[in-house]
Amino acid sequence: MQPATVIGSTRATVKHASLAGQRLVIVQPTGVDDAPDGAPLIALDNLGCRKGDQVMLTSDGSYAREITKHENTPARWSVIGLIDERRPA
Repeated sequence: MQPATVIGSTRATVKHASLAGQRLVIVQPTGVDDAPDGAPLIALDNLGCRKGDQVMLTSDGSYAREITKHENTPARWSVIGLIDERRPA
């Protein structure tokens, strides 16, 4: 699992059949002190995230297959939860 911040949404006119009707968001993975941790990613979003939301991502392929109801989806990242607040460690 990877924490991230939603920085926008995207759409594609030409895409794999499994992504038809799926909401896609652009997320910035974050690490210590909410600092960016790598390049932005595109993730499936079935929770209705908004720009600025803190989310939890998964790269679990079985979850992406469950969301898309497609055995051969090319999707890797999916939003699995919204982070309400972070508490200091």
